[in-house]
Amino acid sequence: MQEPEEKPASIKDAAPLRPIGLAPDLCLACGTCSSGCPMTGVDGFDPRKIVRLALLGRDRELIESKLPWICTMCGRCQYACPMGVNIVGLIRTIRGRVDRDDVPGQIHKGVELNIKTGNNLGLPTEDFEYIIESVAEELAEEPGFEDFAVRFDKQGASLLTTLHNKLVNTHNEDLIPFWKIFHVAKEDFTIPRENWEGVNWALFSGDDENKRLAVGRIVEHMERLQIARLLYPE
Repeated sequence: MQEPEEKPASIKDAAPLRPIGLAPDLCLACGTCSSGCPMTGVDGFDPRKIVRLALLGRDRELIESKLPWICTMCGRCQYACPMGVNIVGLIRTIRGRVDRDDVPGQIHKGVELNIKTGNNLGLPTEDFEYIIESVAEELAEEPGFEDFAVRFDKQGASLLTTLHNKLVNTHNEDLIPFWKIFHVAKEDFTIPRENWEGVNWALFSGDDENKRLAVGRIVEHMERLQIARLLYPE
């Protein structure tokens, strides 16, 4: 006889608690979260509405709603909450239950590209190296930075830097201020040649499996290169 499929826990029960161990049931609907939220009022968004629907067990309504995707996950709501409700964890739990084909925008497509290629853009390694080296050469043309160079995968460097994909795609000139500071401070930094992506879109989409995989790649870099410090752009 086939065992019946186990029904997933409700969003309320599955969402993680805050470290202080308070449950979402303790929401007072006081509005402190909403008053500090930069997205309150945008397309009807209100953190209290999210919490209340979860407490009422209206999971399907939340999963099919656009409201959880309006949240920026900045954390101001739960920082301000006097009862310690983990609102960000609640929203991530909701997002994680949305079918991946229904995740809005480019978020899940970026996750898939990151898992396949090591970055959210799907940029080949040789193109990445070319972009980074070209920007480094541009900086080396400035007075005082003639000896500047970027080293990939340097063993024993003091700092590993991952990169926001826009710094490689559309805003690579923004790398120069970072590198100028590193150079003047004599910071011994390195950039991984592969799996360099520093923006974990799986974190934002509620995809815990791929979130852990992306973080694990960075940990592997640090262990492989024996580096103790990390600069993470997000």
